[in-house]
Amino acid sequence: MEEASAIAKLVIITGMSGAGKTIAVQSLEDLGFFCVDNLPPVLIPKFAELIEQSMGKIGKVALVIDLRGREFFTSLQESLRYVRDNYTLTYEILFLDATDATLVQRYKESRRRHPLAPDGVPLEGIALERRLLEELKGLATQVIDTSSLKPAQLKERIIGRFTNLEGDRLSVNVISFGFKYGVPIDADLIFDVRFLPNPHYVETLRPQTGQNAEVYEYVMKWSETQEFLAKLLDMLNFLMPQYKKEGKSQVVVGIGCTGGKHRSVAVAEYLGKTIGNSETEFVRVSHRDAERDRL
Repeated sequence: MEEASAIAKLVIITGMSGAGKTIAVQSLEDLGFFCVDNLPPVLIPKFAELIEQSMGKIGKVALVIDLRGREFFTSLQESLRYVRDNYTLTYEILFLDATDATLVQRYKESRRRHPLAPDGVPLEGIALERRLLEELKGLATQVIDTSSLKPAQLKERIIGRFTNLEGDRLSVNVISFGFKYGVPIDADLIFDVRFLPNPHYVETLRPQTGQNAEVYEYVMKWSETQEFLAKLLDMLNFLMPQYKKEGKSQVVVGIGCTGGKHRSVAVAEYLGKTIGNSETEFVRVSHRDAERDRL
């Protein structure tokens, strides 16, 4: 019983309306989580009690909490503090976000009304919701920006994050991106590699990405690339154990260049092969903008 309680996991899913909470909860259901939608925060301690009394039968639980229950919303922090102080299960807050433009577009496509602007334009409700959720976002253990993610990509991201809970490994997500398309808002660390020689100006390399062997070798062959990578690896290998000691379960490392197609992709691929320890870190690499110009 004690062992089952020790590994019990509670995930609070919250964030902006239209940012993908439905997909998130469906993804966790596929992983065997017991999921409850729209639970009032005041009931979280009671739910935690039921988890511990289940003698391990309920080990992974996900609760969706959003502004449909905003009359109870202010009690969330107090409820989580009570859970932390009185139960052995661990919890984390998954906050889903997206840009205003993306959320407006999603509301237009779905023809839904924003819950905070039933009689107004979606942007008004989005602005109000951002203000109400600002403090909660700061408490989140993981923030995912879904602006450029397709449903299948978001599902893959969440499954990759929560598949290895029992392994107690730090999840490291390395994301390449283009600065001209905006900085990923869910990144914990951002590194700018625009100072490296650019394959874009080599005609034969321009159509390809940093995942191609020729582009990868071009980026890697420069002395400044090798010196930068040595310093970056030294920093990351120092930081990851510190993050884990602090209780952080997930770190997002953003690698950016101008278009997110060549240099950042190559560096991200390199980091995916070299950072971490398979027993203590779980590393995933994704490329947000590598194919964007083709689309």
